[in-house]
Amino acid sequence: MKRVAVEKSLKNVKDYLTDKGYDVSEIKNTKNNMNNFDAIVVSGQNSNFLGIQNTSTKASIVNASGMSVEDVYNELSNRFS
Repeated sequence: MKRVAVEKSLKNVKDYLTDKGYDVSEIKNTKNNMNNFDAIVVSGQNSNFLGIQNTSTKASIVNASGMSVEDVYNELSNRFS
């Protein structure tokens, strides 16, 4: 099961992805656990979403700005296939 972190403001995305079988958690304001996720979904409203400018992670970053929940799901599905 793929682990996905989402910004707090994207509760609808979190709920949708959970319903689709993803293990979804809310992003906490820390960089300590970002490598525990396969993907991170951000709203695009805050370019410094973790409170630091130089976060490094191997997870795919999906900018959900302008996307529907289905678009985010499809983007993740494409990246994981």
